[in-house]
Amino acid sequence: MNRNSRLKFSYFILVFGYTFLFTPIVILIINAFGDTDVPGIWQNLTFKWFYEAIQDHELLQSAITSLKIATISATCSIILGLLATIATTKRNDKFPGKKFLSNAIMIPIVMPEIIVGFSLLMLFLFFEKTLGFSATRGVTTVCIGHVMGTMAYAHMNIRAKLLMIDNSIEESALNLGANPFVVFWQIKLPMLSKAILSSWILAFIMSLDDLVIASFLTGPGATTLPILIFSNIRVGITPVINAFATLFILVIVICIIITHMLSFSNNKK
Repeated sequence: MNRNSRLKFSYFILVFGYTFLFTPIVILIINAFGDTDVPGIWQNLTFKWFYEAIQDHELLQSAITSLKIATISATCSIILGLLATIATTKRNDKFPGKKFLSNAIMIPIVMPEIIVGFSLLMLFLFFEKTLGFSATRGVTTVCIGHVMGTMAYAHMNIRAKLLMIDNSIEESALNLGANPFVVFWQIKLPMLSKAILSSWILAFIMSLDDLVIASFLTGPGATTLPILIFSNIRVGITPVINAFATLFILVIVICIIITHMLSFSNNKK
């Protein structure tokens, strides 16, 4: 097999792989615009399922819960990720446990989500039984689980940008009399703003569509949209679910586009 043949074969595998991955999503979106409630049958174009979806109180409540959890967990992930970045990229190596912290932050990335969710559930039950701490599962516990799963990605993104900043900028500011806090707040933080925003959007997306961790840690009043959809499709797929899932996909795609634009602009600078 010559070089051109290998190149064509690689392109074929690439196109086939992406087509296989995205075909189900395309089918879901097409079915959301069909006027029949029978899955797989599409006759005429209609938007009635979208109207019914936004009128469904249960779906809207779960979507609001998902947005609230995603916003809280993404914000907490950025704060913790930024603090971890500052600690692990300190110019001097006197910070105790620097290497251990750098490795520990990456553990949730390689650990299966089912292990993260189950271990947190065991932790909350331990607090409740041994320490008398009431750990009722709900929005708080789901947020904690999502922070564990997203903080590492925020840390990696912010750390990569921080390492790209020229050391001479910080040294010049310090030589001119600025203290380390002023250097960070007025010089470093503005330079990290796009990386922080893109990391926040990434953490928001990951929290928004999480199912595994949330299924372990959710409770009354904290049913997220992925959990509700997964529960409903067990009894049958309805066009209303297709329509709401399409809106869900649209939100995620917009977030991904914004993240890509910010990352591209950040790399150019």
